This record gives sequence, C-alpha cells and structure tokens, in this order.
Amino acid sequence: MRIFGFHGFKKNIFYLAFLAFPLGIFAQDAPNAPDFWDHVQFGGGLGLSIGSGYTDITLAPGAIYNFNEYFSAGVGLQGSYVSQKNWYSSYIYGGSLVGLFNPIEEVQLSVELEQVRVNSTFDEDFGSYKDNFWNTGLFLGAGYRNGNITIGARYNLLYDKDRSVYSDAFMPFVRVYF
Repeated sequence: MRIFGFHGFKKNIFYLAFLAFPLGIFAQDAPNAPDFWDHVQFGGGLGLSIGSGYTDITLAPGAIYNFNEYFSAGVGLQGSYVSQKNWYSSYIYGGSLVGLFNPIEEVQLSVELEQVRVNSTFDEDFGSYKDNFWNTGLFLGAGYRNGNITIGARYNLLYDKDRSVYSDAFMPFVRVYF
C-alpha cells in the first residue's frame, strides 16, 4: 500500500535538484569573482652576517592573504644558523602567524605570534654543553609602508631576558611582500 503523496514528493525533489544543479555550476563561474591567489602576497626575510669567526645566516619566507585594503593575515617560516668560532653554534627554526592592519596607506600595524626551537651547543675550556628550548614571542609592531616594503619596529610582550633567543624585547624590522 502506498502512502498518499510520498511518490509525488520524491518526484518533485528530483526535478528541483535536477534544475538547481546546472544553476549552481554557472554560479561558480562568475566572470568577475575574485580569485584566491589574487589576494596572496609572498615575501619574507633573508639575512647574512659574517665577521671575524662569526656567522649568522637566516632564511624566513612568508605569505599573507589580503582580505581588503586594511586587513591581512599570514604565516611564516624561519630558519637560522648562528656560530661564534670556539664558543657556540645554534640552530633556530620555527614558524609564525601575523596579522596586519593598515589604517592609512603609509602606516602598518602588526601583531605576530612566533614559536621557534633553539638548539645551541656551547664549547668551553672545561667541556661543552647543550641548551635546547622553545622560544615564544608575541610582537606588536608599527611601521612606515611604501608599496610592498614596510620599515618599522616591534616589541616582544613575552620577552624574558634570561630565556630568549633575542637580546632585547625591542627590535627593528623590514617587511617585504610581492
């Protein structure tokens, strides 16, 4: 025995789904819809410092997504090798999340959460020892922006002078995204 109206209900759902499916396909191909990659910029930092027995090499690529002309957010990676001959060597690696706010075209405010692993080996007259730890930084920054380049300073709110990879809570930066 058939329940009244159930067969017609299934038939109407089928027709509705059949007609809506092509409309959904065409809606995804809107000619003026912005592409995700049109809002992505790549950049980062590169550092090299070589002196009398001292070496510091840093590679820090990053990418941001521009939500609009005011707000951007992104991720970054960092890798460093630092060495002082006959004293220490250190490998530093990790990542970061960054949020950028441009209240006007020339000013960029930033907040950045950074987590890096520090693996250091110290060579002393009486032997060597290792110091390995995680370093977390929460930076607030401000800078002058001209096109794709921002020059400014940032301050680490979580800075601990006894346990930090950085020598100071306050540090300058140059940020470049293409």
